[in-house]
Amino acid sequence: MNIDELYQTIILDHYREKHHSGLRDGYGAEVHHVNPSCGDELTLRVHLDGDTIADISYEGEGCSISQASTSVMTDLLIGGTTAHALELHDRFLEMMQSQGRIAPDEDVFEDAIAFAGVSKFPARVKCALLGWSAMRDATLQATTKEN
Repeated sequence: MNIDELYQTIILDHYREKHHSGLRDGYGAEVHHVNPSCGDELTLRVHLDGDTIADISYEGEGCSISQASTSVMTDLLIGGTTAHALELHDRFLEMMQSQGRIAPDEDVFEDAIAFAGVSKFPARVKCALLGWSAMRDATLQATTKEN
């Protein structure tokens, strides 16, 4: 199995078995994002415990890339700090806008490295960023409410 096939497998696995899917109560902020270019939609909730992301839950409809990217993101961010989540958002955004020129650090991105290949397809970049953008907005809203 080559690396591209491995990445496709990771994306399809997360699409079929979405981690943290299903909206849960006890949240600090909820956002709804839509990708107008393809129609993908996502409602995402963030629950903070101080500066820790205690939970991220979501419900969405869309392509395998948007759904899998959100699933992978939740695994990476739940239990970490808000500062770490926002930093990873920025790094993921940079990788997605690189058109394949930035090789992600597997120790940092774990399964999210599977989306490095997606960055070569500009039409799909917004799909991969949908959940990350929603998380950023919800985290910033929840942080503002707590202060």
